[in-house]
Amino acid sequence: MPLHLSWQDVALRLALTVIAAGLIGVNRSIRGRAAGLRTMVLIGLASAVAMIQANLLLPLAGKTGASFAVMDLMRLPLGILTGVGFIGGGVILKRGDLVTGVTTAAALWLMSVIGLCFGGGQLGLGIAATALAAATLWIMKDLENRLPREQRAVLTVIADPRSSTDIGALAPSGCRARLIKQTRFADANDPRAKIEYEILWRSSQNHYPDELLHLFAQTTCMISLELVREPD
Repeated sequence: MPLHLSWQDVALRLALTVIAAGLIGVNRSIRGRAAGLRTMVLIGLASAVAMIQANLLLPLAGKTGASFAVMDLMRLPLGILTGVGFIGGGVILKRGDLVTGVTTAAALWLMSVIGLCFGGGQLGLGIAATALAAATLWIMKDLENRLPREQRAVLTVIADPRSSTDIGALAPSGCRARLIKQTRFADANDPRAKIEYEILWRSSQNHYPDELLHLFAQTTCMISLELVREPD
């Protein structure tokens, strides 16, 4: 980090920060995330400006040799990272067993670090981090979609709990089923109950297995089948 900055240096650092934040922010906006392009740019600029401000305060003209230790200028970027932590926590949402926004929170934190790199004059490191972040968000998303992962669906059945509902027929197809909830009807003369099962299977495709669809079509007591997908 040089002791003396020119306005050309400041302009270059800010411009690179905006470009880097734009690449990451566009990805989040395309994915429909609330923390998108503008949020990434603002966080990147805040981080870069904090480091530029620390850089501008470094010259020791008229100060003693111990001024570096006394000023403790690194509190500025550390404060930025702490603040971004609160923002990242705000974009993570939990709905039952489903947690969303983790990737966006990580992108916000990384963008703040990239902004600190550009603001501190480590342009090569900031460019390399931006390229790796863009590759992670754009390219690895397609790779991740090709990997077999656990899929979830909620199957709702109306049947007599004392009868044997053939949920075990899913086992040959590689699916697993577990009971989530059982609700009895208000009519005491009605022996039936509303039963919800969680169906689990491994696949790279976000659709129901053929065996599950066939079982659903053949069994009249099954009234709904809902695919649950965890967004990034």
